[in-house]
This record gives sequence, C-alpha cells and structure tokens, in this order.
Amino acid sequence: MTPFHRILGNNLVANITNFTVWFAITFWIFIETQSVFATGMVAGIYLVFTAGLGFWLGSIVDHNGKKISMLGSSLVSFIFYAAAFVMVLAAPEGAFADPYGIYLWTFVLLVMLGVIAGNIRAIALPTLVTILIPAEERDKANGLVGMVSGIGFLITSAISGFLVAWGGMYLTLIIALGATGLVFFHLLGIRIDEDRPVPAQNAPQEPKRVDIAGTIAVIAAVPGLFALIFFSTFNNFLGGIFMALLDAYGLSLVSVEIWGLTFAVLSTGFIISGLVISRYGLGRNPLKTLLMVNLITWSVCCVFTIQPNFWLLVAGCFVWMLLGPAAEAAEHTTLQKVVPLERQGRVFGFAQSIEQAASPLTAFLIGPYTQFIVIPFMTDGAGARTIGGWFGTGPDRGMALVFTVAGLIGVAVTLLAFASKAYRRLSAFYLGVPDSGELRDDTRPA
Repeated sequence: MTPFHRILGNNLVANITNFTVWFAITFWIFIETQSVFATGMVAGIYLVFTAGLGFWLGSIVDHNGKKISMLGSSLVSFIFYAAAFVMVLAAPEGAFADPYGIYLWTFVLLVMLGVIAGNIRAIALPTLVTILIPAEERDKANGLVGMVSGIGFLITSAISGFLVAWGGMYLTLIIALGATGLVFFHLLGIRIDEDRPVPAQNAPQEPKRVDIAGTIAVIAAVPGLFALIFFSTFNNFLGGIFMALLDAYGLSLVSVEIWGLTFAVLSTGFIISGLVISRYGLGRNPLKTLLMVNLITWSVCCVFTIQPNFWLLVAGCFVWMLLGPAAEAAEHTTLQKVVPLERQGRVFGFAQSIEQAASPLTAFLIGPYTQFIVIPFMTDGAGARTIGGWFGTGPDRGMALVFTVAGLIGVAVTLLAFASKAYRRLSAFYLGVPDSGELRDDTRPA
C-alpha cells in the first residue's frame, strides 16, 4: 500500500470522526430544542469559522510539513472534544434544552472548534495529491479522494442518528475522543516524502507569514481563476440553505434514525461517483465538467421538495451526492495544475475562506428568515392561500419553498457562467491553448 493510500485511509477515519460529531450535534440540538433557528446557528458557526480561518490554516500547511499539519489538526480536535465532554458531565439539569442558553452555546462552540480543526486536513490533502501523484493522474486521484469522502459520509450518516438516539452527545464524544487518538498515532507511522520546494541559492527565502497580498497576486496571474473561486462562492451562498434547513426538513418527514440511515444509503452516490472518476477521469476540460454538474444539480434542486414526498427528497439528494465529487475534483484538479506547489496551501485556504464567505450569512439568516417569515407565509399567510392548494401548507412547505427558489437562482447563474469570458479564458489557460473559436466549440454546454 502506497503512502497516498495510507493517508487516504487515515483521513477517512478522521473525517468520519469529525463529521459524525457535526451531524450528531445538528440532530441533537434540533431534538433538544425543536428549533430551526438553533440548527441554522450551528451551520452558521461552522461556516463563519471556516471562512475566517481558511487562509490562516492554509498558511500552516504551506509553512510546515503536511504530516505535521495533519497531526496538529488531530491534537487540537482532541483537546476541544475533551473540553466539551467535561461540559456534558458537568451539565446542570435542563442546561441543553434552552435554545438561547449560554451553557448550550458554549458547548456547541467547543464541539464545532474541534470539528473545524479538521479543516487543516481538507487543505493538506489536495497539496499531497500534487506532491505524490503525477499531473496526468491527478483527476483520478481526486476521484479517489471523493470516493473516500463518500465512504465516510455513508458511515457518518449511518451511525450519527443512532448515536444521538442511544447516547446523545455523551456517547458521540466518547467515540470521537477514541477515534481521534487512533488516527493521530496511525499517522505517526506513515512516512511521507514531501519533496518540499527548495529556494534558489541566491533567492531570498520567503518569510513564514500568511501573505494575503502575495497569494492574491498568484491567483490574479491565472486568467479566470478569481472567477472560478467567486462562482464557487455563489454556489456556497445557496448551499448554506441546505446546511441550515435540509436536516430540519428531513426530520419533519421521518425519524432521526430513518433520516440517518437514508443518508447512509444515499451516500453510495459519492462512492459510485468517486469510482467512476478514478477510472475515467474528468475529461479534457474539468471546468466544463464543473459547470455541467452545477447545471444538473441546481435543476434537481428546483423540484426535489416541490411536494412533501420522502422518496422525491431521496431521489434529489442522491443526484446531489452522485455529482458532488465531480465538482470538487474538477476544482481541485484545476488548482493543482495552475497554482505553484509552494502556494497551494494558501490558495486552497484562500478559496475555502472566500467560497465560504457568503455561506455564514445564508446560514445565520436563513434559519430565522424561514422560521419567522417563510413558514408563516406558507402556513396561514399569502403563500398558503396562493399556492398552498398544490404546493401544500405548513412549516415543512415553507422550507421546501426556499429550496425551490434557490434551485431556480442556481440554474440561472450557472448558465451565465457558461457564457462568460472568464470561463473561456481559464479553460484556455488550463489546456495550454490560445483562447480561440476552437476552444469555445469544445467547451460550450452540451
């Protein structure tokens, strides 16, 4: 087994651990408080810290060994999970039932900081693909990364609901502490030849700092790269709606155990997609793949909650999970080719920060907005009177309306991106060809 495959296995366990904690606390806080506002706040906390810390975490990856960065990630997660576990043991009666209580949100903050520390691994892994995998095979390696993510999502979805049902956050954190310690010691035994770039003898050595200006200059030097990042930013702006409302919508239809098992089955879409990409790659132009995937997924978003039908929801989620790894692999493959290795940690971190910058606003606002405006609108307001006869009425239909509108906006923006000059220029830069009519014919949507 190569070091790359051993790292994938190590990251699999780490991802399962961190995302199980994230899923569990989202399920748990909704069950404890029955508040859509609270689930939206959990998503918002995650996304705010992701956006705020991505650039700094990317600098850690660039200025330190990738293995050391990943070990540090596990150690910090362990510390925060341990502190949260102490809070569970010391919790006063009813401390977690108040959706506005200080004790509850202090606990949530500690847990989410443990999860967010795992983002170092998400930044380090694609840079290791650059180091360990030849350029012509990276799209397939990124497909394997997507497949591993899918396996992790399957296991996470299968166990998180049951963990909450059987032992709440007490049991969840016990397992998280044990698994985090396991991946730390396993990673110690993996030898990685990182082949870090060595500066020329007379060249000044770059200081170990975040250097936002320098990283922005690197991105600006690649035609259309900023546009790719901002396109992903807009997608994540709409994606924040899913993080805030999807669990609440699913739990309005089925029990927490069924919802968790449903996501376990659906996440086979991640695995299927990863296997296909690892076998066939992403095609000549990964950017075309990225936009085609977005066009399909936002089209599905328009209809997958149009009626209160569990199987319609399941079908829509499966399409999202089947195509999601292709979009992520396409973006990573592009960045790995056009960005110098010594800057990739910061560029991946910068992309993470910028792409998530809109999502905290969505996650923070969409929960209260849905709870206090859209749900009344679709329960006994003008929406219920106007379209309630065929769309349905009630709290779940308010959430469904938000998904439908988000899908329509996503389709429109993706079509505009296909027609943009930035898409054509970045495609030409990636392929190493002039921005010509021949390229435009090759990259227009099917």
